[in-house]
Amino acid sequence: MRKFFPILQTLRSYKRKELPKDILAGFNVAIVLIPQGMAYAMIAGLPPVYGLYASLMPVLVYVLFGTSRALAIGPVAMDSLLVAAGLGTLAIVGLENYIALAILLAFMVGVIQFVLGIFRMGYLVTFLAKPVISGFTSAAAVIIIFSQLKHLLGVEMAGSNQFHRIFLNALQKIPETNFYDLAIGLTGILLLIGLKKWSRHIPAILIIVVLGILAVYFLNMESLGIKIVGTIPKGIPGFILPVIEMDNIMQLWPIAVTLALIGYLEAISIGKGIEEKNDEDRIDANQELVALGSANMLGSFLQSYPVSASFSRSAINDESGSKSTLSGLFTVLLVLVTLMFLTPLFYYLPNAILASIIMVSVYGLIDLEYAKRLWIYRKDEFIVLILTFLITLFIGITQGILTGVLISLLLMVYRTSKPHFAVLSKIKDSDYYKNISRFGDEVILRDDLLIVRFDSQLYFGNSDYFKNQLFKYMSKKGDNLKGVILNAEAINYIDSTATRMLTKVIKKIRNDGIEFYIAGAIGPTRDIIFRSGISKVLPKEFLFVKIKEAVAHFDHTENRTGEHERVAYQRNEAGN
Repeated sequence: MRKFFPILQTLRSYKRKELPKDILAGFNVAIVLIPQGMAYAMIAGLPPVYGLYASLMPVLVYVLFGTSRALAIGPVAMDSLLVAAGLGTLAIVGLENYIALAILLAFMVGVIQFVLGIFRMGYLVTFLAKPVISGFTSAAAVIIIFSQLKHLLGVEMAGSNQFHRIFLNALQKIPETNFYDLAIGLTGILLLIGLKKWSRHIPAILIIVVLGILAVYFLNMESLGIKIVGTIPKGIPGFILPVIEMDNIMQLWPIAVTLALIGYLEAISIGKGIEEKNDEDRIDANQELVALGSANMLGSFLQSYPVSASFSRSAINDESGSKSTLSGLFTVLLVLVTLMFLTPLFYYLPNAILASIIMVSVYGLIDLEYAKRLWIYRKDEFIVLILTFLITLFIGITQGILTGVLISLLLMVYRTSKPHFAVLSKIKDSDYYKNISRFGDEVILRDDLLIVRFDSQLYFGNSDYFKNQLFKYMSKKGDNLKGVILNAEAINYIDSTATRMLTKVIKKIRNDGIEFYIAGAIGPTRDIIFRSGISKVLPKEFLFVKIKEAVAHFDHTENRTGEHERVAYQRNEAGN
């Protein structure tokens, strides 16, 4: 039970002196979460109150199931944009149907994450390579920022998840700009940036929310056409089961899978990043899948849309001294108080203020430094990043992430199909064997012996490449070649296709009168050699732990063969 409900383990060792820090951390997170949640709900195309609904049950569930003391669960910009992108492609009539599908999407995301966690399949997120994530998140951040221009300009504007369409729509609406909305939004952006630079401990978001509400209320700015949040329903959301229909599930499953993996990747990356900074090791990757899945599933019953971990709120939670997941309990309490009693205070909150919060919050997702590093050191991965970025920006968010994953997998296959193939030779006055292309002046070159190293597993995708490279270097030695040694230290697997190829190659080489040896094969590779047909053409006396042992055996054999040939020649001469 303690493994499935980590909160039980936490409570066993919880100390009373830790409670004030958890209370403070929980309240600090809630102060940011309340306006941020409403803002992110707007990104998702939902009424602002759904951001508060998504800050209740999911946060509470994570308190019970989560393993990270610092992760702050709730609405996030990336997931909100993915919700808008996924639902925006469907022909949905009416806001009620849109909300119903957003809630169903949360349930589906939760089921996928929960099942992956139960079967311990957290490794699947490794297919989302860092260049793909960076390109995707940077493009998504640009789309989010420009999608808020309608609130900044105070105009009605058609929504889209394609950058060029949003940009063109904004250009067309510039003549209709409400300059009061624009002034409020720009002031909010400048205040957020300025206050954060002045001190990270200042609750900048809370300050601009309060100032925005006071300005609209006391200056009667509603009469100037300022767009405001308006009436927010008071009270706890009702218990409603998601409307599960097969047609809707078939339409939503691609975006649900994307959201499940992206949401988990966000959470685990943030959690591990904070732990590395604090030299901790608490987070359980598979239990986090269970926790996030449960949060999304159970949250959907109280009208939540998909949630994940927020980087900014998790940082606040950590800096405030959170000692356990119990800090989330106090976050929930403040959100609950807000829903029960304080929602009328947000009536006069300008949409432009929420837009400024979104713009400043997501700007940090644009990672230019990582792109610069890839351009300098890894241009192949830079291409993956830039293609993911452009496809996400101009074609679509789902297409961008799926194309990025496909390109990164193709790049991986290409690399493994033509891995590093090195010719080795002995360093002078040592027992070390190194790549002759790197240590050309320091190695002893031999015409009678070829030592090669293959830096990858041997499988159907690179077996022909291995064979061609081996024969190419053998042909360079010419008729002087008497032996070949394969350094197999880096070969951790040999599939059936490569086994058949290697068997044929060894048989051909030995039929040509050339000895073949394998050195340095690790346990799993040795098992394959003995279980497959390789051992039939290469007896175990030709397998060695180290290259120098194989070389010594070859030299001994050659010397003995040379002695036999000399004696035979002398006998032949004497007979003549």
